[in-house]
Amino acid sequence: MDRCVVLVDAGYLLGAAASLLAGDPSRSRVTVDHTALIAALRERAEEETGLPLLRIYWFDAAPDRRPMPEHRRLRVLPRVTVRLGALTRAEGRWVQKGVDAAMHAELSELARNRACADVVLITGDGDLLPGMMSAKEHGVVVHLWALQAADGDFNQSEDLVGEADERRVLDREWIERWVGPRETAPAFPAPGPRPEIAKILAAPPAAVRPAAAAPPAPARPQPAAALAGSALAGRRMAGPGIPGPAVAGQAMAVNGLKVVPTPKDLAGRVPPAAPAAQPHGGPVLRWSSDRGWVDRPGGDTATPGDALPTLAQLTTAEQRWADREEDITSIGGDAHEVGQVFARRWTERLGDAERLTVLWPDYPRIPHRVDGELLRYAARFGLLAHKDDQIDEHDRYAIRAGFWKELATRVPGGDLIVVDD
Repeated sequence: MDRCVVLVDAGYLLGAAASLLAGDPSRSRVTVDHTALIAALRERAEEETGLPLLRIYWFDAAPDRRPMPEHRRLRVLPRVTVRLGALTRAEGRWVQKGVDAAMHAELSELARNRACADVVLITGDGDLLPGMMSAKEHGVVVHLWALQAADGDFNQSEDLVGEADERRVLDREWIERWVGPRETAPAFPAPGPRPEIAKILAAPPAAVRPAAAAPPAPARPQPAAALAGSALAGRRMAGPGIPGPAVAGQAMAVNGLKVVPTPKDLAGRVPPAAPAAQPHGGPVLRWSSDRGWVDRPGGDTATPGDALPTLAQLTTAEQRWADREEDITSIGGDAHEVGQVFARRWTERLGDAERLTVLWPDYPRIPHRVDGELLRYAARFGLLAHKDDQIDEHDRYAIRAGFWKELATRVPGGDLIVVDD
C-alpha cells in the first residue's frame, strides 16, 4: 500500500527535547504545542517519503494507563492514534512499561498486512531492532528519525542506526518551533521585595497575630505563702526559673522554699483558660495540600466571598460538556492559563460581575470552596502531580495568580490589585 506511517516514542522525543532545550531530560521542564507538532511531523513525513500519510501512532505511558490531558487532546486529532503503556515507580524514578512492546507489535502488524510502504520511526531504543528487521523483510522502507542530542553525540541505539534504510536528524531549530523550555521560579529567589505572586504563597498559617506586649512590670517581693498558693493553684508564673503548673506529690522550689502540693490542696482548682484570641486585620488562609482552611477569631467563620456560588453550581450540563471539549482541544495546561480559564468561566456565568467585588478586601485569599474547586480543575491537567509524588507548590501559586489576574481585568475595582506574572 503506497502510504506512510509514523510511529513516535513520545518518551524519547520529548525527553531528548527537554535535554536539548532545558538541560534536563524531565519532560516537565518543557511545554509542547502538540497540535502543531503533529502537523509538522505529518508534513515532514509526507515530504521525505513522497507518500500520503495513513496514520501517526503516538506511544506514551501514563499511571494505570489512564490518559493524561495531553493524551486526550492528541487522540481527538485527525489521523492520530494514541497507545499507552504503564508508568510505574522503580528505585525512586518513573519507568515506562509496555511501550517498546506495543511499538514492536504495531510495526510488525503493519508490515505483515502491507498496510504501508514506508514507516518513519522516532525512537532511540534498541529493543525495536527485531521489529525493524521484520518490517524490512516484508518490503517496508524504514526511516529512522533522531532528535539532535544535547551533547552532540548519538542518542539512539547504534544497532538501530545501522539497520535503518534512511536516517534523519531533527535539529534544534526545527524542534524549537513546537517545544520550548518551561519557565520555573528559582529555588533561592534573589533578595528584595517579593512580587504579588509571592504574597499568595506566603500566607502564614498562624491564626492570630499577638498584640504588642507591654513591657514587664518590675518584680515585687511577695510573701512566701502567696507564692506557694500560686504554685498550688497550678498557674505558671512569668520569669526565668519559675515552675509550671503544680502536680500533686511533685516538689516545687519557690524563692528557696520547698513546696509539695497534695491532692487535697489541688482539689477544685482548675487551671485558668487560655487568653481569648484578639481580633486582627482579616482572615488568614492556611495553604493546605488538599484544601484551604480559614482561621478566624471570635467564631466568625464566613466572609462575603464565602457566600458566592461555585462554578459547578453555575454550570449547566451542556456547558459542562462544552468545557470538557475546550479543555481537551484548546487549553494548553499552563498553570497561569488554567487559573485564568477558570476565572473567566466563573465571571461570565455569575452574570453580575459587581457581586465579585466582595473578594477584593480579602485578596489574596480565595474563598475556600472556590479555591478547592479551582485546584481540582487544575488537577485535570496534571499540574498537581509532581515527579516525586509531592504537590508542586510553584504551580499552585501560579494557578491562583492566573485566577486573580483574570478577575482583575473583568471585575470592577480590579485595578486596586496588582498581579505579577
